[in-house]
Amino acid sequence: MLPGEVGVRGLSGLDAFVAVARLRSFGAAGRALGLTTAAVSKSIARLEEELGARLFERTSRRVALTPEGQLLLGPAQTALDAVQAGRDLVASARTVPEGQVRLSLPFVLGPVVVRALPRLLARHPRLRVALAVTDRRVQLPEDDVDVAVRIGPVADDGLVARPLRELRWVLVAAPAYLGRAGTPHHPGDLAGHARLVFVGPTGVEAPWLVADAELGAAVVQVDQGQLLVDAAVAGLGVAQVFDFLVAGELARGELVEVLPGKLPAGPAVHAVVAPNRRRSPRVRAVLTFLEEALG
Repeated sequence: MLPGEVGVRGLSGLDAFVAVARLRSFGAAGRALGLTTAAVSKSIARLEEELGARLFERTSRRVALTPEGQLLLGPAQTALDAVQAGRDLVASARTVPEGQVRLSLPFVLGPVVVRALPRLLARHPRLRVALAVTDRRVQLPEDDVDVAVRIGPVADDGLVARPLRELRWVLVAAPAYLGRAGTPHHPGDLAGHARLVFVGPTGVEAPWLVADAELGAAVVQVDQGQLLVDAAVAGLGVAQVFDFLVAGELARGELVEVLPGKLPAGPAVHAVVAPNRRRSPRVRAVLTFLEEALG
């Protein structure tokens, strides 16, 4: 059998073959397809047996297509595209989002999304949301997660990433505190101010990002973003937080931004999904909701 003549049994292994060829990794292909690395290896082995040809050269450091694999890649991608087009036609006849969506969020974004959830469920009453809030970097297929929201760079791990927003760092303090301690006008003025700091899951204090600042010891340490905001509102000192966390407090005058423009840009926020789940109506509905809630 020639590379272009893949039988019905072999067609089931083409998705694994194309994923490995594109990602150059059996493990990354498994994560993208929602399979274990062992399952991907078995699928490739069956396809190679059916074709009577070796498709990949594998070493401990790299995965590369053989000449036979290079011949197969184009027809394989064409076949998968045709199958996906058929699936899309079937899915388009059933576009009502329903069933459960498993959504993972970092702790700092949990309250924002939860407050906006009534909007999603009112729009799609047949949808159910299983929410997992964790600062651990979840593995979507392994952890059975449909959509994960991540802050910071998105690794090239075979997932589809949708940008949601760019965060901005701000320094804030309560008017009462500034009335007592004075308002800093230059980074060097921070030396005499009480600092409220965030401590991450590893126990390491998040650094302040003000250039040329002289900083004293932290007066209060907290491990949740909202508690950091609460401490600032209580007048305990100056806090460095993401802008969205204090939008309401700034609007109401409970907090005042200190040294505006003196902090660098914050990280980007993305929603990530596995390629084989992104066309699901319920996943698309959640992605649209996240763009509205966090964008």
